[in-house]
Amino acid sequence: MKKFSLEGKLALVTGGGAGIGLAITECFIEAGAQVVITGRREEVLKETASKLGDKVHIRVNDITNLESLPALVEDIETNIGPIDILVNNAGVNQKKPAVDVTNEEFDRIIQTNLYGVFALTREVGKKMTARKSGSIIMISSMTAYYGIDRVVSYTASKTGVEGLVMAFSSEFGKDNVRVNAIAPGFIETNMMLTAMNSDPERKMKAFDKIHLQRWGQIMDIGYTAVFLASDASSYITSVSIPVDGGNSKGF
Repeated sequence: MKKFSLEGKLALVTGGGAGIGLAITECFIEAGAQVVITGRREEVLKETASKLGDKVHIRVNDITNLESLPALVEDIETNIGPIDILVNNAGVNQKKPAVDVTNEEFDRIIQTNLYGVFALTREVGKKMTARKSGSIIMISSMTAYYGIDRVVSYTASKTGVEGLVMAFSSEFGKDNVRVNAIAPGFIETNMMLTAMNSDPERKMKAFDKIHLQRWGQIMDIGYTAVFLASDASSYITSVSIPVDGGNSKGF
């Protein structure tokens, strides 16, 4: 099972201090990796690091500050080690009727979920392609698979992320750098349950489409990320894996 091991690898996980990012971080550590987690809230990062031990390194960073990203990558590569795995997890959402979304609101979502992902992937990609090795994982969404109302800006950003997967994969493949995406379905987090419980009709509609008839767990995303980061998936690139219990194929 050595192919599934991440021993000796260094991963960078944006938004790695909470939610799905935390689950990915925990699973990476379980598989043997060291992990750099980033985010805007230093206290959250410190709390996560104190729980998970010395395999976790923290860097306070705002993914929307595009000018800061080259220095962030240089800092990690110089002071911690070469980045073997990048997980673009940080993101924001907005639930609002499309006709009420302002230009400024739309731009805020795109800036975080698409521009930030592009800029960080570009900077890490420079290092990985030079070393001829690396795995880049994007976090996509069901909104990139089918239409969901009241999330127009989020849908646009995640559809763009799917495009980045294909574009970066086509350029980085010759240098043995793989680029893939995970599209989480309805994962059981406090945020998701709060949103669903406030809209019972939407909750029932979503649940009825899930073949496995249960909500997903954050560790389902974490272990999928381990697979895509490991040598066990060495011939997989430019794919988007729905971890959704069959929701995207449901009727």
